[in-house]
Amino acid sequence: MKKRKQNKKLIVGLTGSFGTGKSTVAGMLRTSATRVIDADRISHDLIKPHGKVYKNIIRLLGKGIAGKNGVINRRDLGKKVFSSRNYLVKFNKIMHPAIISKIQLRIKKAKEEVVILDAPLLFETGLVRIADKVVVVKASLDNQIRRVQKKSGLSKAEIILRIKSQIPLKEKLRLADFVIDNNGTVANTRKQAVLIRRSWWRS
Repeated sequence: MKKRKQNKKLIVGLTGSFGTGKSTVAGMLRTSATRVIDADRISHDLIKPHGKVYKNIIRLLGKGIAGKNGVINRRDLGKKVFSSRNYLVKFNKIMHPAIISKIQLRIKKAKEEVVILDAPLLFETGLVRIADKVVVVKASLDNQIRRVQKKSGLSKAEIILRIKSQIPLKEKLRLADFVIDNNGTVANTRKQAVLIRRSWWRS
């Protein structure tokens, strides 16, 4: 494998809409020469007791959002946050700067040639500005709903509410360098991912 010019890391932003299969594609893009940074996993770590982010969330939403053990229930958190535009905006102001800070630090520390930034809100948070290439994963609304329901048990109304809180998928597709259609078989999605992955080493 050829070294990238001037040993510069290639930062690939990977995004989509809620339930398009972004994390599945991240696994397909992963190699021994890539580092995947999962923004969702970072957010899950940030809300653990008893850090600054945790305390700010409790201050915003109340102690009832946490169980007797002090751990925030993510499903209850989602219901509360998406029940109100005001809550969503204030919650994002707590979470986004903390997530971005963690991501920037991990990118800096990464030794791999390619860093894949798996971020559902790549555009919404402005993280797209640090990406050299953007991959957007698309799927039909029916497939999005079906996949999320299977994985999380959320209602159709809850899923649609979360989808609508993001920039429309069609806008993200317009700004993409690469698009992966995840409406077909796993094999077909993997084929698209491999072709895109190979193009990085030729750039």
